[in-house]
Amino acid sequence: MRRVSIDPRIGWQKRVEEYGLYYHTLRGEPYWDESACYQFTSHEIDTIEQATQTLHEMCLDLVREVVENRMLDLFFIPKEYQDFVTRSWEEGEPSIYGRFDLAYDGTGAPRLLEYNADTPTGLVEAAVAQWYWLKDVDDRGDQYNSIHERLIDAWKKLHARDGGPLHFAAMTRTDSPEDYITAEYLRDTAIQAGFRTSFLDIGDIGWDRTRNVFVDNTGFPVHRCFKLYPWEWIFREEYGPNIARSATRWVEPAWKAILSCKSILPLLYERHPNSPFLLPASFDPLPTGSYVRKLVHAREGANMQVVVNGKLAFETDGPYAGGQLYQQPAVYQALATELKPHDGRYPVLGSWVVDGVACGLGIREDDSLVTRNTSRFVPHTMVD
Repeated sequence: MRRVSIDPRIGWQKRVEEYGLYYHTLRGEPYWDESACYQFTSHEIDTIEQATQTLHEMCLDLVREVVENRMLDLFFIPKEYQDFVTRSWEEGEPSIYGRFDLAYDGTGAPRLLEYNADTPTGLVEAAVAQWYWLKDVDDRGDQYNSIHERLIDAWKKLHARDGGPLHFAAMTRTDSPEDYITAEYLRDTAIQAGFRTSFLDIGDIGWDRTRNVFVDNTGFPVHRCFKLYPWEWIFREEYGPNIARSATRWVEPAWKAILSCKSILPLLYERHPNSPFLLPASFDPLPTGSYVRKLVHAREGANMQVVVNGKLAFETDGPYAGGQLYQQPAVYQALATELKPHDGRYPVLGSWVVDGVACGLGIREDDSLVTRNTSRFVPHTMVD
């Protein structure tokens, strides 16, 4: 694994905009950064794939245990939604995708930092933008990336089970370009799989009291809906109580509320303390050494504390530190020694699972140990 400096394509901004990546530049700096790429050997990719598949199975086993033993309080799922979450698992509601964030230096085992199980973004960059970048710079080049094809197959599988209309709900392009483009990309893959679809501003989802159903802005019932909106937020919305009584099916399913909570980190470590893919983690502060304090539902690197050799090195700001909605407990995870700088930047590997299969990689890098929403996306290649 190595970082290689390269020349960006001439007119790369227009090129990535062709497939929806309009948010390629943030605050005057490239978010999509093709001035470098990461190169992996096939052995390294096999290692990442094996780690991802193993972690995925560990997570499913954990959900099974949590549901069977009624452990949902550990994930701060409100009591009134626990039967709803349990039912989604017991009825086998399918998951389309998720992204494991890994620390890896190309020598030891990849280590789980966290699991973006419910609303993972970075999908257009990983599945589409870096693939076309590769074809432009090296038509014969290779990449660990079958995300697009796997997505279409996953939707086909869902269509065979339930061929009804499918809404895609997210913020609008004006409010959140990344969320909008991610939802529209997924909608395109669902259309290729045979679904009848429509896009819906998430703020326009309505509730029909007479029919006891969610409806879109035309009054049409929402039969099944992909929502790019976290379950823990939905549970605290005014309309939340309607979720459990509605017949609407959701993607991602409600049982993903378990895996999208960072409570999985200490629980996984308790169950697999010898796994090479897990870092020591606890619900209690680690007594010594270097670790990261993470709020269980914080996102995009917000409100984290990084402790090095027992002393606070730095902390990140964010919206989760105060207020009734965001009074959150924390978990503590040992600092990953595998997270090493490459040309002064720390890469985090986003390893994708689609329909239960590890199938691709997207890399974000930052000048600090914490990956934020402004951290750069850098493409990758495979070399022999």
